[in-house]
Formats: sequence, C-alpha cells, structure tokens
Amino acid sequence: MVDKWIQEIKAKINPEQLGMILVHNGIVRASSKDGKPVKGMELSFDEGKLDSCVNEFKRRDGIEDIRVWINQGELNVGDDIMYVLVAGRFRTDVLPVLQELLSIIKKEIIKEKEVYP
Repeated sequence: MVDKWIQEIKAKINPEQLGMILVHNGIVRASSKDGKPVKGMELSFDEGKLDSCVNEFKRRDGIEDIRVWINQGELNVGDDIMYVLVAGRFRTDVLPVLQELLSIIKKEIIKEKEVYP
C-alpha cells in the first residue's frame, strides 16, 4: 500500500515541490505503556473526523499530499494499526505536519482498547 502511494505521489506532484515523504507505521505492541502484557487491541475511528482533519492539513503551505489508512476491529500483536504518509516540499514543512496529525489521530480520532491475556 505505501509503495503504491509513493509511486502515485511521485507521478502526480511536480518534482520542484516534492522534497520529502515521511511515513508512520503504527504497530500493535506486546506490552502496554505501563509494561503489562498485551494480547491485542480493539480499534475503531471516526472516518468523518479523519477526512476533515486530513483535508485541513493538506491546505498547509509546503504540503503536497497526505494519505492515511487505519485498521479497525480486533487486532493482534504485530498487526498494523495505521499508516500515515505526508509528502511535501521541505523537512520543515513535512515533519511538523506528520507529528501534529499523528497526535490528533491518536487523541481525537481513534478509539483503542488494549486486550489483555
């Protein structure tokens, strides 16, 4: 999926405007933040909020494209939670957008519940 996104972006964006593509791949860990063993997680997200948020970030100066895929349902350790890709002109444009977008997705858009053994 990510390879396809990158190919599509490189094919459609003017090379003078594309200097960086950053990708985040969130994965279900085998332990919680406090160190408890985790069997998996249950995950859902608000698609409308995600679309609105992504569209807002796409309008930022220096950002050429953003792609997000979020897994839903019952996930096991090692499963992909999400892919977030931000493409743009410079590192100084792309990196802050990726960080801010990830924070909003984690805090406001997805709902996750860890499943313990």
